[in-house]
Amino acid sequence: MPTSHAERTLPSMSITALPPRPSDAGFTVDALAPARLARAKAAYTTRHVPSDPDMSLLAGPDVSPRSGDLVLATVTAIGQHKRIERTDGRRASLFPGDEVVVAYGARYAPDQFEATVPGDLGPCDLVAAGGVAARMLSSHAKMAEPTQLEPIGLLCDPDGRRVNLGEWTLPRLHATPPRIPTLAVVGTAMNAGKSTTVAGMVRGMRAAGLQVGTAKVTGTGAGGDLWLMADAGAAPVLDFTAAGYPSTYLTPVSELESVLELLRDHLAAAGVDVIVIEVADGLYQRETAELIAGERFAEAVDGVVFAAGDALGAKAGVDWLRERGLPVLGVSGLLTASPLAVREAERALDVPVFDLEALGAPDIAAALGAQGVAQPVA
Repeated sequence: MPTSHAERTLPSMSITALPPRPSDAGFTVDALAPARLARAKAAYTTRHVPSDPDMSLLAGPDVSPRSGDLVLATVTAIGQHKRIERTDGRRASLFPGDEVVVAYGARYAPDQFEATVPGDLGPCDLVAAGGVAARMLSSHAKMAEPTQLEPIGLLCDPDGRRVNLGEWTLPRLHATPPRIPTLAVVGTAMNAGKSTTVAGMVRGMRAAGLQVGTAKVTGTGAGGDLWLMADAGAAPVLDFTAAGYPSTYLTPVSELESVLELLRDHLAAAGVDVIVIEVADGLYQRETAELIAGERFAEAVDGVVFAAGDALGAKAGVDWLRERGLPVLGVSGLLTASPLAVREAERALDVPVFDLEALGAPDIAAALGAQGVAQPVA
């Protein structure tokens, strides 16, 4: 498996300066001074890319970015994201004129930005603090304008071959890992409380003496959820960036199923007792719906905890999951912040409603880890 996140730092790269190499095909491969790249603020999404002494810059009017391509860009205006998450998790303040290393990728975030990979190296937007460059299509009313980027060029080797996150992934395991009990946390939408639910489950399972591995299998590249899982006691913690994706929006479901299986296999091979995975966004998000409704998800997952913001969403989500043959172990999420909302949900549901205190209880956590349904929480 890759080294710890603290060791995955692009700024330590030593880049050999190369003479400019013009091309008649509408692009150039130019020199990149070592000190320049060392000063650039490299983002979380790039942390799996190893040092390479022969990196250079690919630019020109015929260069069309692809999802996962690494780009050196200048910050031209500060907007919604005033800080960028570094490879070690620290959030560094951004200033106009800063150079950053980020990855191109799409974003689906109803509470923030909708964005896609642009077709050229023209001006674009920083649409996620974890380091995703894209062109914004729409935004939530509460969002400021995105922080603006001016791409300088794609990182590449001396022959112009792009550095893409897809080249730096966890390996496929040759031996079949043991079958480990696997729970999934899914929800109604972004910010329904999924990551907090995962952390609560981890705390309870750790208190019950279980070793827990966690993975976020879909979403937009950022470290906050993984740091939360790690702080709760999970080890290892993985996400889709370890499978070569800066984000999973617009990714075919067959690839998402492969991401799920890759991350699950590595967690199982690490010798954990229980695996907890998180699927981002909500059941109506296309990639989320296709992944959860598929046979490979049903085969991989032994039980589901559903996160919701209110009783109606909880009831609709539980019914949706059961219609697709998935065992629902209980409901949690944002609604548990309100005792009244919990009572509403309990009247509408025939599964337990777990607040954070319940998830942290060793007996309930152990029952969840064994795919048993605990009694409803008062």
